Amino acid sequence: MRRFAISDIHGCVQSFQALLQSIDLQQEDELYLLGDYIDRGPNSKGVIDHIWKLQSEDYQITCLKGNHEQMMLNALYSVEHQKHWMQHGGRQTLASFEQEHLNDIPGEYIGWLRSLPHYHEVDHYILVHAGLNFKEEQPMKDTVSMLWIRNWHEKLDKEWLDGRIIVHGHTPILRGTMEEMLATLEQKPVLDIDGGCVFREAHFRQLIAFDLDEQRLHFQDNIESA
Repeated sequence: MRRFAISDIHGCVQSFQALLQSIDLQQEDELYLLGDYIDRGPNSKGVIDHIWKLQSEDYQITCLKGNHEQMMLNALYSVEHQKHWMQHGGRQTLASFEQEHLNDIPGEYIGWLRSLPHYHEVDHYILVHAGLNFKEEQPMKDTVSMLWIRNWHEKLDKEWLDGRIIVHGHTPILRGTMEEMLATLEQKPVLDIDGGCVFREAHFRQLIAFDLDEQRLHFQDNIESA
């Protein structure tokens, strides 16, 4: 059994499938997805459908909630939230469902988004979408920060972590920065695995799988055809 974490797929289903093929994911492996399956990329529906397909084939997949899933859920309840979601990738998500209105997206997708947990703990890792707020006395209770926080690494509390490593996405970073973070985990036990797969800038455009056991990064270039 091997264990992998992937974050911020953002509708890039072809790149996601290629990365899973590259790591040769098996049914006995465990795959942890750290949120942001939707928005901006060409096929948000396809990403969710592929996750469901793998789960139906008995692949072991744990899915967390990202801020884009929360934005889509918030958009159900107010015009302002809907405008915000549409400006940050919601249009592409609606197009992948071949719908013009959020209320026309099938209920099973909305229900699935609502059911997603904010974090997952496994062995010596805390897996979360954006990070933890160490300004709070109890960081694991601040679920809003788990979806949205940025620029928090300098406040990392190693004593509180007690040997655990935080793996997250949400904030795109360069490959070299990510590799440097991996090389210095003993000094600073946090790793950002968002390679900005969906963005157009050439220095991003990578989807990453992190092997939790070998502590190795697997990189996949964006190969979306639309």
